Amino acid sequence: MTQSTNVILRPFALILGKILEGIFWFLGLFMEYPNVGIAIILLTIIIYVLMIPLTVKQQKFSKLSNKMNPEIQAIQAKYKDKKDQESMARMNQEMQNVYAKYGVNPSGSCIQLLIQMPILFALYRVIYNMPAYVGRIKQAFDLLVPELEKKAAAPGFTDFLSKFSSYSYYAKQVTSDQFGKVSETTRNTLIDILYRSNTEDWTRLTQRYPDLANLVSNSDHTGTLDQLERFNNFLGLNIANSPKFIVQTQMAGDHNYLMIAGVILIPILAALTQWINTKLMPQPQNNNNADVGSSMAQSMKMMNTIMPLMSAYFCFLFPIGMGLYWIAGAVVRCVIQICVNKHLDRIDIDEMIKKNVEKNNEKRRKAGLPPQQINSNATISTRNVEKKEKTAEEKAKLVQGIKDSTEYYNKNAEKPGSLASKAAMVRHYNEKNNKN
Repeated sequence: MTQSTNVILRPFALILGKILEGIFWFLGLFMEYPNVGIAIILLTIIIYVLMIPLTVKQQKFSKLSNKMNPEIQAIQAKYKDKKDQESMARMNQEMQNVYAKYGVNPSGSCIQLLIQMPILFALYRVIYNMPAYVGRIKQAFDLLVPELEKKAAAPGFTDFLSKFSSYSYYAKQVTSDQFGKVSETTRNTLIDILYRSNTEDWTRLTQRYPDLANLVSNSDHTGTLDQLERFNNFLGLNIANSPKFIVQTQMAGDHNYLMIAGVILIPILAALTQWINTKLMPQPQNNNNADVGSSMAQSMKMMNTIMPLMSAYFCFLFPIGMGLYWIAGAVVRCVIQICVNKHLDRIDIDEMIKKNVEKNNEKRRKAGLPPQQINSNATISTRNVEKKEKTAEEKAKLVQGIKDSTEYYNKNAEKPGSLASKAAMVRHYNEKNNKN
């Protein structure tokens, strides 16, 4: 029952633990043994829904970055060779004007991530140590652990525990001075280790202590392992086991290929949902700075490839419960991302810029400051940019058409400069443009 002792994570973990306790109480209204898999999915949905405001702000910043980066880079290019203090101050001011125009904080994206990270790390800790936060799961150990605690002081007990799959996480607790005595430390450590144990570990326990076998599992299904399996049974899979462990045991024993296919599906779905999630996120666009644009695009492409593969790898090694959390989180993020993208696509950028400038000037007026003058780079209308790009394209077509017609004229005219050859040149030009 080891709760997080980290100064930053502990408050978040306690809050998430209370939410999880509430979910178990709710599920207990409909089933004798609330399902841990369903609880993990519901908890993940609740957390990501609560973080929607942070997600909207983060994605808004990412989407607007593609719009304002050309303007920022234009300002940087303007002051590229000017390193004096006055020029640097002007450059910073002009860049701040651009940020004010789009209504974003340059450090906004980092702030959103800094807020989200402790929540997600605390969520991970709560899921991995459910008995520490959910009293209903802890009760499953009430009969077994006190008896096992009496054997903790015997020689060789620590070596026995070191063979358990989860021992490395709690090695410091096992080797502490308090372990081995009839104490809360010993009880909590044993619960921590047993909760994260796989089927092989439980078999090892009953072989070492046959007198405890009835407390582990019995015909009445009231043993600790019986109860945990009912808590952890999700679609016929024990989510306390990892896909790797299940594949290895099935290949060595029953050869249940349907079960093997089911557990292999966990890391595959984790990778697929993660990949879809990265594709829905705003991607950096190429801009005037080709080197920077290319570098950012390559970095994003690499991350979009590596992250799904890492998800598949870890979900194959970790307990299925963590894979469910990973998949549920990715699915919820995808749904939220689609909604956020639709919301951001409906935003009129020019109208937003107008409101941001008015809002900023209202703040300056209340502070007794004159209205802020936005530099030329910070007042470019997005519609005008598109219009200018279209006009430039039309001019290029016109120039190319004249060039083609002139070449046709020089090539086909029997007498350069004659009326007939000039008429042929005009006819060729008109025919080409009609096709276009």
